[in-house]
Amino acid sequence: MITEIAQIEIRPGSEKDFEAAMSQAQMIFNRCKGWKNFELHRSIERPSRYRLLIKWETLENHVVDFRESSNFIEWRALVGPFFASPPEVEHTETVATSSI
Repeated sequence: MITEIAQIEIRPGSEKDFEAAMSQAQMIFNRCKGWKNFELHRSIERPSRYRLLIKWETLENHVVDFRESSNFIEWRALVGPFFASPPEVEHTETVATSSI
């Protein structure tokens, strides 16, 4: 399992609309091969900055199956209008966890 981390800067003043669009995006992700879940985090210090964490079964599920699909086009049409700049994306794998 891998985690896609996208830092997204949106146009100031469009935070609520962007968050609503991301809620709608779950229906798109539900159709995606290898998609597990996502979390959207909003910066406290910079309210127009978000971090989107998406769990995928494999890296290929994101960079090939999703990015080269109509689902990606649909997702970008839904949330892209709010972007102030292109998202910065990286992929991670879990190497340690903790539990309470």
